Amino acid sequence: MFEFPTIDDRIATIAPGFRAVSIIVDATAAAEGNQDHDILSDACAFVTSGGPSWADAHLASWAEAYQRFGAKPNRTPCSAQALRKRVLKDGRMQPINPVVDLYNAVSLRYAIPVGGENADAYFGHPFLSIADGSEDFETVMNGEAVLEHPEPGEVIWRDDSGVTCRRWNWRQGTRTRIEDTGGRMWFVLEAMDTMPEHALLEATSMLADGLRTLMPGSTIVSTRIALP
Repeated sequence: MFEFPTIDDRIATIAPGFRAVSIIVDATAAAEGNQDHDILSDACAFVTSGGPSWADAHLASWAEAYQRFGAKPNRTPCSAQALRKRVLKDGRMQPINPVVDLYNAVSLRYAIPVGGENADAYFGHPFLSIADGSEDFETVMNGEAVLEHPEPGEVIWRDDSGVTCRRWNWRQGTRTRIEDTGGRMWFVLEAMDTMPEHALLEATSMLADGLRTLMPGSTIVSTRIALP
């Protein structure tokens, strides 16, 4: 199975209220499932109607954490803030693929950063750490593949090969992004202490249940991630 994610103990000084849930999925033997074609539009409607009630407080906590490691949250916000801003501006989001649409819907409905990764593209285990600036990050700029490096002191998700997500959960790299519903996948829901505990549990259930519907017969393991 995919190796369990770990957290650098220095993260506690940046976000002492951080907690997360890891969901590992093995869909190699999964059957073809059903897609909820309304899940993303329903989540957008929920956001435009003002939900959830804790959104502002939770996203403010993320902005504070970003500032602590030198990022500018107005310029490079956490993924949940970026999605929410887009929906509040446009009222909708374009669908991408069933898996990405599902975890984006969870992120919107619960105002929580949710990452989805192709576990088969990983080298070693996911590691939430602080960059020294030498790590490789594969991305795309103006339609062309480029290799970037994080800023020293930047919070990153990485594996043994390089960065998988810059500025904590701001931008995912191309190497590990999910393209379809096959193989092994890894998801992470990331919360601060301003998100109610019941909401984190509900978000986890929404994602896990949606994955079972999309990929029946998958092995799905959810585990709490704690700060060291």
